[in-house]
Amino acid sequence: MRIPVIAGNWKMNLDRAAAIALARAVRDGVAMRPAGAPPVEVGVTPAYPYLEAVRGLLRGGPIWVGGQDLSPEKNGAFTGEVSAAMLADIGCSHVLVGHSERRQMGESAELCGRKVAAALAGALIPVLCVGETLAQRDAGKTAAVVLEQFESGVRGVAAADVSRLLVAYEPVWAIGTGRNATAAQAGEVHALLRDCAARNWSRAAADSLRILYGGSVKPENAAELLAVPDIDGALVGGAALTAPSFLKIIDACPNRAR
Repeated sequence: MRIPVIAGNWKMNLDRAAAIALARAVRDGVAMRPAGAPPVEVGVTPAYPYLEAVRGLLRGGPIWVGGQDLSPEKNGAFTGEVSAAMLADIGCSHVLVGHSERRQMGESAELCGRKVAAALAGALIPVLCVGETLAQRDAGKTAAVVLEQFESGVRGVAAADVSRLLVAYEPVWAIGTGRNATAAQAGEVHALLRDCAARNWSRAAADSLRILYGGSVKPENAAELLAVPDIDGALVGGAALTAPSFLKIIDACPNRAR
């Protein structure tokens, strides 16, 4: 059974009071879901300064807290960096890796692979983000770009660790632009990723891998996207910054018991 995941990426937004208020509203909204509602795994990734405050508020509940990035190094003279051990030490369970906004600042596929390895070694669940630019899509390079990012990111990951991995397909041209891939376009790439996972590990491992969609996900398009069989949830940006819109996306998840 692949339980859908709805994760909110708060990026560099909110102050401490607003982050705590948002976390509280999401927590209370999730707690009020009907007993018979489809199961959904929910997570949030606040900015670094507010991670511990948000984690403290959500501690003991079903909502996980993750970092937005991590260093591939364990420790040392790396000013401004945060290690997997540091994130785990304050109660984080997940971490984003290779978000397109990081890749656009120069992060290579090889570096993202090292970060995935560091996250797994540090007992964190990496959320590996992959996606193509508009120029790459228009040039017919979507499959080549996305699969290269994915394979570089999971190189060295054992089949036994697939259950400790999330992947998020986020077409760069659909992030914060108001545009989004159609359900068919997103589903096509998700299927490519799952087939690639089967080649890397096994069909059983690929079938257990949860692949999220990220790219201007909002309440108005969530149900259509989440109904696609290979889409196992969403990495939500702007719509995660208000509890009502984020909770509507959570409620749009179908029952994925299988």
